[in-house]
Amino acid sequence: MISPAEVADRLGALRDRLSRAGGDHVKVVAVTKGFGPDAATAAMEAGLADLGENYAQDLLAKAAELSAEPGATPQPRWHFIGRLQRNKIRKISGLVHLWQSVDRPESAAEIARRVPGARVLVQVDIAGIGGRGGCSPEDTAGLVGSCREAGLEVAGLMAVGAPGSPEDARPGFRLLASQAEELGLVELSMGMSADIEVAVEEGATIVRVGTALFGPRPG
Repeated sequence: MISPAEVADRLGALRDRLSRAGGDHVKVVAVTKGFGPDAATAAMEAGLADLGENYAQDLLAKAAELSAEPGATPQPRWHFIGRLQRNKIRKISGLVHLWQSVDRPESAAEIARRVPGARVLVQVDIAGIGGRGGCSPEDTAGLVGSCREAGLEVAGLMAVGAPGSPEDARPGFRLLASQAEELGLVELSMGMSADIEVAVEEGATIVRVGTALFGPRPG
């Protein structure tokens, strides 16, 4: 069982890391992937209103669990950060505050059909690794245009840093920031538990953090 006090302590340490990197302004999205509903509850009670999920079925289960708790607090702002499947968009369309992983025109069109005017981020593959999601950097501008044509609000860009040391992620983060500036986009969701300092130094406005808040994932 993950306790709110434990998460609050880890959140304090995380905010110290962000502050030292110049990121006092950065929004923390608590990623509950791989953890149970207790992680979502603990994050909310520790003061984190933004939660991230990778899988539609887990988002549905955790949202239902939070709603069912006696004296339930307001629902969190759910960020969907995993691979988007068109058949799952319908199921979670009423729950998602920010769709962070739009990487195909087809996904954009389905979101727009289910949630007209939804707020989205375009995910870019800055590491060149297949299977992790994201459009190629060459396609970023075109996909942003497709999202806008579909009536979506494109708030910014999102990416997963290259594996390895935090410094290995820096060139990709810098590329993402450059593309966001060229496209007039404000939000940059990049950086996770291991590389948040580099992400903040390169302009992140949102970081997605799991293990630094909740500890090692079970199993």
